[in-house]
Amino acid sequence: MFESVKGLLAEHDELQQQLADPALHADPARAKKVNRRYAELSQIKAAYERWQQLGDDLDAARELAKEDEAFAAEIPSLEGQLHAAEEKLRRLLIPRDPDDGRDVILEIKGGTGGAESALFAADLLRMYVHYAESKGWKTEILEHDDTDLGGYSNVQVAIKGNSSDPSEGVWAHLKYEGGVHRVQRVPVTESQGRIQTSTAGVLVFPEVDEPEEVEINPNDIRVDVFRSSGPGGQSVNTTDSAVRITHLPTGIVVSMQNEKSQIQNREAALRVLRARLLARQQEELEAASSAARKSQIRGMDRSERIRTYNFPENRIADHRTGYKAYNLDQVMNGALEPVIDSAIQADEEAQLAALGDTQ
Repeated sequence: MFESVKGLLAEHDELQQQLADPALHADPARAKKVNRRYAELSQIKAAYERWQQLGDDLDAARELAKEDEAFAAEIPSLEGQLHAAEEKLRRLLIPRDPDDGRDVILEIKGGTGGAESALFAADLLRMYVHYAESKGWKTEILEHDDTDLGGYSNVQVAIKGNSSDPSEGVWAHLKYEGGVHRVQRVPVTESQGRIQTSTAGVLVFPEVDEPEEVEINPNDIRVDVFRSSGPGGQSVNTTDSAVRITHLPTGIVVSMQNEKSQIQNREAALRVLRARLLARQQEELEAASSAARKSQIRGMDRSERIRTYNFPENRIADHRTGYKAYNLDQVMNGALEPVIDSAIQADEEAQLAALGDTQ
């Protein structure tokens, strides 16, 4: 059992030698990738050694129990610990998403529901910011289109992690958030107290570590500049500082006007464009990969309704995993971990089942 671990342990030793070489750290992007892989394999190594040790302890207890019944009492506990260690190792051996350790750019767009949808988009942004704070992650608003009532028709936020462990990466947790989020509540604009159903769309992109990782040919983009404007067309400044970049081969368009400098807006737009191009590449690879490696929870259909936020009942429900809880007020304040954990667990179980079918 777990014969594949031996090759991973050899890779772990090789990476350990690379990390000790000062030449590696002269290339920050490569050093970051090696650190991520080393952290991932370190978990597998520790879990494998724990599994082996418990197996040895159980064998010893069974042998000693033949002569001393006092050792027999330890056997059930050791068997339970061994089963748990085996399950943990099995999950760690699931082929990991290579982007798990990446930071992300998260975009929230108002959907159906007019002004209420934009207000819900603002609520979702606060939820993700509070969640990021609880994880010790940093957030940066890249772009936002405000509405008169204080909502967002569109907002983009960069979220940066604080760990080299891919399992603790931002993408590892937030990649499941992409899709349509539905809210049921009485809007602030509703005078008769009627519950309204509105939606907001969430897009999540893994961020490029280094600009060179996704090359953009200058001849493949068209850059337009225009004057920034606020809610209702109100002028923000009197210079053409806003930037719109169109990637001609794919048709992807990114606009930025959050900064007062045209240069800063251009850099932010290129940052988002690289993330979208990387996501496009990964989606193409995922579409061509084996069924065992495809995420069963993080579908590619961005129009899928993934979650409902029912305020009158204080209920949160994830339609992909069956998760349901009556603590929506806490979730909206950032207590999102159980909801995300349900997606991670469901995805792992689906992948384990798929791997079992192929063996």
